[in-house]
Amino acid sequence: MDFLKKLCTIQAPSGSEYVMTKFLLSYIKKEQKNWKVKPEIIYGDDFQDCIVLVFGEPRTAIFAHMDSVGYTVGYKNNLIKIGGPAAKKGAILVGEDEHGKIECVLKAEKDEHDYLTYSADFKREIERGTTLTYKPNFREDKNYVQCCYMDNRLGMWTALEVAKTLENGAIVFSAWEEHGGGSVGYLGKYLYEGYGVKQALIADITWVTEGVKHGKGVAISMRDSGIPRRSYLNKIIELAKKSKIPFQLEVESAGGSDGNALQRSSYPFDWCFIGAPEDFVHTPDEKVHKKDIKAMVEMYIYLMKGL
Repeated sequence: MDFLKKLCTIQAPSGSEYVMTKFLLSYIKKEQKNWKVKPEIIYGDDFQDCIVLVFGEPRTAIFAHMDSVGYTVGYKNNLIKIGGPAAKKGAILVGEDEHGKIECVLKAEKDEHDYLTYSADFKREIERGTTLTYKPNFREDKNYVQCCYMDNRLGMWTALEVAKTLENGAIVFSAWEEHGGGSVGYLGKYLYEGYGVKQALIADITWVTEGVKHGKGVAISMRDSGIPRRSYLNKIIELAKKSKIPFQLEVESAGGSDGNALQRSSYPFDWCFIGAPEDFVHTPDEKVHKKDIKAMVEMYIYLMKGL
């Protein structure tokens, strides 16, 4: 869990993924010598802050978004949401501007959704445009790990675990997912036109709900606000049953992911969201069961061989 803890400490809200990109490229270039297959590493101006890893002859791509929710400092100390952060007043926020490091407390002037600002305990005005994120507090016990930004640092961590033994496939680290997406269209285009890849698995984190519980296995989403193609979904569920790896079927009316953006693209991608469920979504206290983390990694390894 030390590497997951490190990922959770990196400040990379939507729009500021470059910080995570730099870290990932350094990690991948250092660790790839220990992987079963050395991937082609694709990045640069045409990919903005995103990274594509291509192993062997890929048939399926894993998409894991790098960004998190957070806040942008506006005028008169107003905090503007990046994505959908759900922290209550009192949450500790961190960042840095030209005047130095920042640690302040989230405050609501009227109610939780009206006017967000930071506590007067922070003595100076923060430079407008500064991005703030939750202060990490990584907790681990026998059954759970808990910290801000398990969504989606755990999805990234899973993808990098799969990379160790992956022979044929692609892994995509995407941007802006929390604030409306925008990168997976051109990433999908690149994979489809360059490699003929048209199957995707979305390595992201979902919710604990009345139908999806802690410790019962990884969630395979049959739908959220988007609906995957049923024939592809059926294929995944059949493989999951054969795997004997614990999983739960999720059916939701709301929520979305890079899968929705792939479906809206002009390329014939099939996709399915598969991820561990968490409690306290988009707060500093996102909580995931270790059994579900184990099942998520095992399911991705299995499906990348079978699809």
